[in-house]
Amino acid sequence: MADRQHITVALAGNPNAGKTTLFNALTGLKQKVANYPGVTVERKSGPWTLNGHAADLIDLPGLYSLDATSLDEHIARDIITGERPEVPRPNAVVAVVDATNLERNLYLVTQLFEFGVPVVVALTMIDQFEKQKHQIDVEMLSALLKTPVVAVNAKTGRGIDELAEKVNDVIGTTPEVPYVFDETREDGPHGKIFARYQFISNAVQESVWHSDHDKHRLSEKIDRVLTHRFFGLVILVAILLVVFQTIFSWATLPMDLLESGFGALSEATKSALPEGILADLIADGIIAGVGGVVVFLPQILLLFLFISLLEDSGYMARAAFLLDKLMSRIGLHGKAFLPLISSFACAIPGIMATRTIESRRDRFATILIAPFMSCSARLPVYTLMIGAFFGGQYVMGFISVGALLMLAMYAIGIIVAIAVAFVLKRTVLKAPPPPFLMELPPYRLPNLRTVVQNMLTRAWLFLKRAGTVILAISIILWALMYFPRQGLESGVLSPEQEQTQSLRSEVLSPEQEKEGSAQDSRLNTSDSGQTQDSLQLKRSFAGRLGHAIEPVIEPLGFDWKIGVALIASFAAREVLVSTLSIIYNVGRDANEESETLISAIRDEKKDDGTPVWTPLTALTLMVFFVLAMQCMSTLAVVRRETNSWTWPIFMFAYMTVIAYIAALLTYQGGKLLGFG
Repeated sequence: MADRQHITVALAGNPNAGKTTLFNALTGLKQKVANYPGVTVERKSGPWTLNGHAADLIDLPGLYSLDATSLDEHIARDIITGERPEVPRPNAVVAVVDATNLERNLYLVTQLFEFGVPVVVALTMIDQFEKQKHQIDVEMLSALLKTPVVAVNAKTGRGIDELAEKVNDVIGTTPEVPYVFDETREDGPHGKIFARYQFISNAVQESVWHSDHDKHRLSEKIDRVLTHRFFGLVILVAILLVVFQTIFSWATLPMDLLESGFGALSEATKSALPEGILADLIADGIIAGVGGVVVFLPQILLLFLFISLLEDSGYMARAAFLLDKLMSRIGLHGKAFLPLISSFACAIPGIMATRTIESRRDRFATILIAPFMSCSARLPVYTLMIGAFFGGQYVMGFISVGALLMLAMYAIGIIVAIAVAFVLKRTVLKAPPPPFLMELPPYRLPNLRTVVQNMLTRAWLFLKRAGTVILAISIILWALMYFPRQGLESGVLSPEQEQTQSLRSEVLSPEQEKEGSAQDSRLNTSDSGQTQDSLQLKRSFAGRLGHAIEPVIEPLGFDWKIGVALIASFAAREVLVSTLSIIYNVGRDANEESETLISAIRDEKKDDGTPVWTPLTALTLMVFFVLAMQCMSTLAVVRRETNSWTWPIFMFAYMTVIAYIAALLTYQGGKLLGFG
């Protein structure tokens, strides 16, 4: 008899069989989500009461068989056989079977019988089955399978109590394999598979009666349009436009509110705390760092809302079917399309959306190229460079140069992403061309509870796990730009200031020296926090890093100030604009459209009097930004999704190399052609 103090039940079933909805109904909102140790396959568990006995319900990955050819199948098989040390061997398995696809779903059930674990079959989609005028003799099916069968409906609660009762009854019993396989017969290596299918066919014929009125079911008529090679693509593009337009328009208000809220919280913190390092750390390091991440939350919530709606309705499978041929030419799965499109808004939700891709190699390849899609954070940089050097220019009298450059940046990202995917799938992520074996599930009304729960679960994981890494990196970047502090608050002069004061004493009269000191005082106090910010940045560790990397970035046409901006923008790409505004003393609040910042960039001169910035420099910076991995938030999420630091480090390294080479070719090539 099983230990009733520690009952474990596993939930197994095909994808789209209604497993998640049933799991949510059985466990309520008390489930825990984590990854299996060492892999990124999601692990969900939650409490379930079996006739007064507490049990842990484990949701196994969705799978079609237990032949252990994929990672999901390996994990499911290991759990059922008790070979996963972190999960107790189940006392029973609930096999979730879609009544509308009975024959295909029962194949997994016949495999479960062979593992010696008691099985109870939960028939889902029974309401749709009955609406189609089909009939099923549940008792007959149970007798043929030699195990309890319960018709359930998670939305209405039908069969939920009976399912708990049946599972409680089978715990401790020995299951009986309902079919006989004669190993002496010469059926070849697939003899057992044939025996299973033969048994299933007989069982379905004995227990199920199908109506003849389903030849022209509504879903089949809809599929003729939605999977059409032309109209299907047009409808898909229209749906994606609506989704992303909605994400941009609906997310703007909450994102602005969050940004304003964190800004006000930062100011309030500075007002409430004594002036000093602690106040600056909390306001500029912690609150600003967390705020920079949380501001993306509305977009992530909306994106996962639409993904859940499209998946639950059955449309996502149709979209993948339509695009698989196109994506397979570069070695990716059809399901990679939506994550890549999502990355145009932000790579973070795009990378998280790759979870719909079953193959680990296809998923990792999609993750590694997703940041090449030009996200919204790059737009301020493009806008500033185009406004400063290409504004008001036209080709053929009516085509804006700025619009062409913007389009070119998006095109460069897409082209490089395709090339990189092509190389990755033939080298480090080499794998056979991904087969497209996907069931087109029937159309269903999405379950609101499941949709909301999926959305909130993803949001919490994003905040909890990625946020901790991002917070740590934010504090490090803040410290690099904040320290050392000599000579600013303490009144201690920098070496440059000491040299200037010494020369002034030698050359100027006492009155002139007094006037000069007064000007310095006004500069350092009344008018300028901006100047102090600029001086602090120059002397900070980040400033020193800018000087240190100057020999490396000089061939790209960049000086140390641009180097500082590149380092600071690792926190978030758009930070480059505010960093340049600090460096050029035009105020922290200057944005990409600020005339003072644009003028400051245009007028900046080198020691020899030549301009630091030219149109060629601006173009080179744009090319570098479209290809470089300048986003710590994305790296943190890649770390989370791949469960390893290897892949984010690899991503950062290869993207930086590609960005550097592309920028070098742009600048040096432009100079050879006489530009700049």
